[in-house]
Amino acid sequence: MEPEVLLQELVERFTGKPAQAITELKAHGSDRRIFRLHQAERTLIGVHNADRAENTAFLEFSRHFRRCGLPVPEIYVEDLERNIYLEEDLGDTTLFALLSRERNAAGFSPAVVELYHKVVRWLPQFQIRAGRTLNYEVCYPRARFDKQSMLWDLNYFKYYFLKLAKIPFNEQELEDDFERFTGFLLQAEQNFFLYRDFQSRNIMVRGDEPYFIDYQGGRRGALQYDIASLLFDAKADLPFELREELLEAYLEAATELLPLDRGQFRRFYYGYVLIRIMQAMGAYGFRGFYERKTHFLQSVPYAIRNLEYVLRTADLPVELPALTDIWHRLVRSTILRELGNVQLRLTVRIQSFSYKNGLPQDDTGHGGGFVFDCRALPNPGRLEKFAKLTGLDPEVIAFLENEEAVHNFMTHVRDLINQVVENYQRRNFTDLFIAFGCTGGQHRSVYCANQLARHLREKYPINVEVVHRDL
Repeated sequence: MEPEVLLQELVERFTGKPAQAITELKAHGSDRRIFRLHQAERTLIGVHNADRAENTAFLEFSRHFRRCGLPVPEIYVEDLERNIYLEEDLGDTTLFALLSRERNAAGFSPAVVELYHKVVRWLPQFQIRAGRTLNYEVCYPRARFDKQSMLWDLNYFKYYFLKLAKIPFNEQELEDDFERFTGFLLQAEQNFFLYRDFQSRNIMVRGDEPYFIDYQGGRRGALQYDIASLLFDAKADLPFELREELLEAYLEAATELLPLDRGQFRRFYYGYVLIRIMQAMGAYGFRGFYERKTHFLQSVPYAIRNLEYVLRTADLPVELPALTDIWHRLVRSTILRELGNVQLRLTVRIQSFSYKNGLPQDDTGHGGGFVFDCRALPNPGRLEKFAKLTGLDPEVIAFLENEEAVHNFMTHVRDLINQVVENYQRRNFTDLFIAFGCTGGQHRSVYCANQLARHLREKYPINVEVVHRDL
């Protein structure tokens, strides 16, 4: 019998009257079929899912979370023999839909940022408070995010993303890294509820408050996974500084519920970020490459940028040579960055340095960028009146601006970098590193770095970061 007929019978049994209309809703990659049932005074959500174990997990978790006072849909009635149930209608606005609508060139609206803060404060309530008394026996398909569960995700990444995207790898060396990686991740404390798919499409917004859905894949596991899932949700594309702000807000909320060693939490945090990124890329590969649902591939460039950020900023305390080589191959891939015809914002990182202290290291994984040697330019540092000043001081700036050699040098630099920035933007590259070196890293390199940063900020809609390493 068709799900619409079954749900019509269930709604009549529950309310005493039929639905006037039934509308099927998008299930966003799920095999469930979801319907809105319209009555004169209300609407209800009807779900048909042939997987009874998954239904049992969702219904059990929903009722437990409601008893704990958490904002999840109320379950009205179920008929597990027919694989159907009715639940509260939370509307159509997901957090992802809201932020997509309100995102602008300046970033997110204050209302969206506040909503994210509410979300990260709710998360420990699920993981810690409700997780203490949850019935984990109904978890589906596995009671823990254990080694087996992690290996399923890693192999999903290997077979549905790496293979289908034609990324070369040594199978045995990769399997060895999977063993080391899972062993490392399992050193984190595991006795919490792990929501499993805690991302912006699984958070509804009604009024100004978040409501939470799609936790049926939850199981016991580490705290880090869910906050990593939210903050590295690919197409949500949160600004990186906001991610750190939200992580701190989450840690404060979690600390109110249990003593939390932040150093230990952060030791494992980026490991869970990486396994979540790989799990998501496996899903993009399966849905996009294998099932030919190409809109899933639009998330790949965002995932690549997340990976690039982690490689640049995180210190992962475990050696994973084969995986690291693959991550770098993904970051360097122009083809993957151009999937889905999305436009990412380029960040140019400019650094001044002293050759006495060595060249700056490229830690992005893509190996691109430029190092300009300013030692051939006139050196104000040789003049006693400038010796203790830097390229930030007006006197030094005035000296260098009066030197024709400096003008000619910077003209060539700007012309070259303009060409590269425009090329990177066309190819959806998200990171460009440029360094200026001089003898002491104090005058010429500092001045040139600042001049180029000012030029790029005026000319292009990009992010520009400047660091004077040796000042």
